[in-house]
Amino acid sequence: MSSSKKVVLWSKTGCHFCGEVKAFLTEHNQPFENIEVQGNDVLRDVLEVKYGIRHVPVIEVGANGKYEALLEPDLEKLVELLVRQDEVIVV
Repeated sequence: MSSSKKVVLWSKTGCHFCGEVKAFLTEHNQPFENIEVQGNDVLRDVLEVKYGIRHVPVIEVGANGKYEALLEPDLEKLVELLVRQDEVIVV
């Protein structure tokens, strides 16, 4: 796994889908940064500017300031995104 790759999860406490994504990444030893949006409308504004949505989870994978985002909690698509970004995890 390349140390230059980064996974960022935008989530909120109590979100079932966010919890599933966190558990999946943790189970597969995939480090990630969690951005908690609950109670912080400015962060939701950031999501709206970047992706035209205010809901979570949003998963960003990338490096060097270039990220590809998954805007739905689909674990199969997450694996595809990680593989496309040269992040290899064993499922």
